[in-house]
Amino acid sequence: MNIVQVKGRLSTVFGEPQLGVLSEVIVDAYSDLVKTSDFSELKAIVKDLAVAQQRTEQRVEELAVAQKRTEQRVEELAEAQKRTEQRVEELAVAQKDLAESLKATNSTVGGMGRSMAYALENEAYRLLPDLLKREYGLEVTTRMIRTDVDGEEINLFGEARRNGQPVLLVGETKSRLDERRPGRKGQKEVFEQLQNKVDKVAAANPGQEIVPLLITHYARPAIIERAREDGIIVVQSFEW
Repeated sequence: MNIVQVKGRLSTVFGEPQLGVLSEVIVDAYSDLVKTSDFSELKAIVKDLAVAQQRTEQRVEELAVAQKRTEQRVEELAEAQKRTEQRVEELAVAQKDLAESLKATNSTVGGMGRSMAYALENEAYRLLPDLLKREYGLEVTTRMIRTDVDGEEINLFGEARRNGQPVLLVGETKSRLDERRPGRKGQKEVFEQLQNKVDKVAAANPGQEIVPLLITHYARPAIIERAREDGIIVVQSFEW
């Protein structure tokens, strides 16, 4: 609104002297009023900006705290990773030591097993002839030995007579014959091994009757029954 517009509207009521002065007063007052309104609005905007700035600073501070916690957590994870790697190294060393111990133990056990097998064979060489004659009518005519026939090791080998007829004795020694024991040579494999030995001896001595033997400290009834069906003599050490 300018002074001409104000004069136009006031001319219908006031005369010339009053009209000029009053118009100027009204225009000045209106101008001051507009400036005051603008200033109040500006103050409100500044206030809002100040509040927003305060919230921003608070958020920045919260983010800084969160960042600090994150860095601390990363550091903790790094330490945990370091401890894990150290533990893995320790476990690797322990595993290596255990493997060496098991290897030594297996070697010892294997040695003990072989010693027991040889001890059983040595007993059989001395005591088996009398038992075979007493229980099975087999008269051993040569010293029983351990030998090799066409690359196959024969634990017990000897010559005998039954009902006046010559026969060959082919024996396999096992400390225990139990088909139920997991991880051990099963019933089928034991009989296959003995049959391989019999086949080798038969091929080297065509026409000769062969009597297969299984010598053991203990045999399960199922093994004894299977052996009886196959014509195999099973001798347990307590029968000496």
